[in-house]
Amino acid sequence: MTDLSFDSAVDLVKAIKRRKIRSTELLEHYIERMERFNPKINAIVATDLDNARKRSRKADEALDRGEDWGVLHGLPMTIKDSYEVKGMPCTSGSPDLKDYQPAETALVVKKLVDQGAIIFGKTNLPLFGGDLQSYNEVYGQTNNPWNLGRVPGGSSGGSAAALAAGLTGLELGSDIGGSIRNPSHFCGVFGHKPTFDIVPLKGHIPPPPGTLPGKYTSSTDLLVGGPMARSAKDLVLVMDLITAPKCPLDRAWKINLPPARGKSLADFKIGVWLDDQTYPTDANVLDCLQKAVDELAKAGARIEYKKPDIDFAQSHAVFTQLLQSATSAGLPDKVFDRMLGRATNLSPEAHGDRALSVRGIALLHRDWIRLNYVRTRVRETWANFFKAYDILLCPTVPVTAFSHDHTADFFARKLKVNGEDRSYFDTTIAWAGLTGMAYLPSTIAPVGTARDGLPVGLQIVAPYLEDQTSLHFAGLVEEVIGGFIPPSGFVH
Repeated sequence: MTDLSFDSAVDLVKAIKRRKIRSTELLEHYIERMERFNPKINAIVATDLDNARKRSRKADEALDRGEDWGVLHGLPMTIKDSYEVKGMPCTSGSPDLKDYQPAETALVVKKLVDQGAIIFGKTNLPLFGGDLQSYNEVYGQTNNPWNLGRVPGGSSGGSAAALAAGLTGLELGSDIGGSIRNPSHFCGVFGHKPTFDIVPLKGHIPPPPGTLPGKYTSSTDLLVGGPMARSAKDLVLVMDLITAPKCPLDRAWKINLPPARGKSLADFKIGVWLDDQTYPTDANVLDCLQKAVDELAKAGARIEYKKPDIDFAQSHAVFTQLLQSATSAGLPDKVFDRMLGRATNLSPEAHGDRALSVRGIALLHRDWIRLNYVRTRVRETWANFFKAYDILLCPTVPVTAFSHDHTADFFARKLKVNGEDRSYFDTTIAWAGLTGMAYLPSTIAPVGTARDGLPVGLQIVAPYLEDQTSLHFAGLVEEVIGGFIPPSGFVH
């Protein structure tokens, strides 16, 4: 076995079942590393070690009796602090929830526990998942293990940092505007944003706890939950467990995702879209992505520099408004009323990120329906592209992990792209929104480091409901390019 700290979940469970290591030993290994390394990065922000130790002992005893709990038997792992876990706090980064203790465990987390997972900690995020960094008033700031002065991404930043630092065996994140994908890119781990609405999110905050007290649940537009890991095979394993229709559809509906479109690299016809004049990719990242594409071509991949016939600026404008509309229900009434007033006074010619966000918050339902019509036409364009191509490769975020910036005015923040100041909002979410707005699955695979020494993740986009295609392709990328690399300061 390689270093336990950085093994895949699949290999760790295999080692437990083969008695090469006991679940209790692996848990103590992570606890020791957490005590040693977590103060530097502040990724794991709450724990339940007593119950985790009890459950790991029971997992070992069950194996001794010949009992197998499932595909995650005895695996210690952490969960993003937006998912409810019975017996642990769930703040979603909000001071108002710092004392909240859920009575039940979120459905997707329960699916993992039912297969033998042992939840020992919760990982950090921004307030209600609303930033591309991970800091809040309850638990403070999370740092990137590759460079403590840089962000780990958000909102699943604690998840990605804990994985990269070797503090956990597996993670579960959530994504509405890149919240699984950009932390995976910034920290050099794998992440999967599923097709919209194939993973039930009952027990996720937002919406606020108590909003949906019964068994029924509803979907927040764009929001999905998905796995994060150090290997593509872990993503496949978890997606097999958590893919299901939500209640009450589960009484009659089943989800049977199509198999991957191919097995080997040569089986896939691949479109490539690495840069765009509207939302350009920094040369630091672009060079790394291009090198990865070149390596795939040398290994037999059929590459064409083709992209869907989409107006990126229009797509991003629609996404921005739909995103803000989807999250507006959680705003305090005073804030919402203020946004309504600002929207009324906006000039028709105002199309910047701030103006689009205000319009999105204040959308009338009829205007949302009109935007959804536009989205549907964009989805058709994507579907037509995927008649000719099996995969699209594109950036995740066009920059590497940037310095912490807690400037209160979100839209006043700037990021350098090719030496020029660019909008923080547009830069961090444009490429994620391109695919998320269309409800498409996309998998992030680490493909090395940029010139600045920080990780770069390749976004692998597949057709609607064809999650298995992007997941399988991520595994092929892992084989060719090498996959996860531990950050040097944590390899001991």
